[in-house]
Amino acid sequence: MAGTATEDGPSRVGRLYDTYGVALYRYAVMLLADRTAAEDAVQQVFAALLRPRGDLHHEARYLRRAVRNECYSMLRTRMAHPPATTDETFLEARTGADVAPADRIALARALGRLPPEQREVVHLHAFEGWTFQEIADASEASINTVAARYRYALAKLRRELTGS
Repeated sequence: MAGTATEDGPSRVGRLYDTYGVALYRYAVMLLADRTAAEDAVQQVFAALLRPRGDLHHEARYLRRAVRNECYSMLRTRMAHPPATTDETFLEARTGADVAPADRIALARALGRLPPEQREVVHLHAFEGWTFQEIADASEASINTVAARYRYALAKLRRELTGS
């Protein structure tokens, strides 16, 4: 949904945040496996929107790409300067889900050990319901690459969680 011609920068940013902020934050958390870093990434993207620019077409696609780019930039920096600790509680409990806290923590730890590209595919497919084609289009990867990342991620998760 594009903004109106009379919508000023802060109003537009507020509307975009209200519409997309929570989903973008969940996406950033899954990519970074760190709640604080995810907040920073999303904040950076929305702060950049306050700078004057032309009309923003395809808002959802633009914002997801901007958050993805910011997260991967943060991951490159993190590889050069690894943090002392990691956030192993980045998976939030879902309302109505009957999952033991220990199982949720074990899954979060296992997901956190996946490469970011595999975490991204698992998140978008399993948690957001995207098809492999939609993920391929959004990440500019081939559908075969996306499917392989998903397969490898599930195999690693299975080994990690079941020991087999």
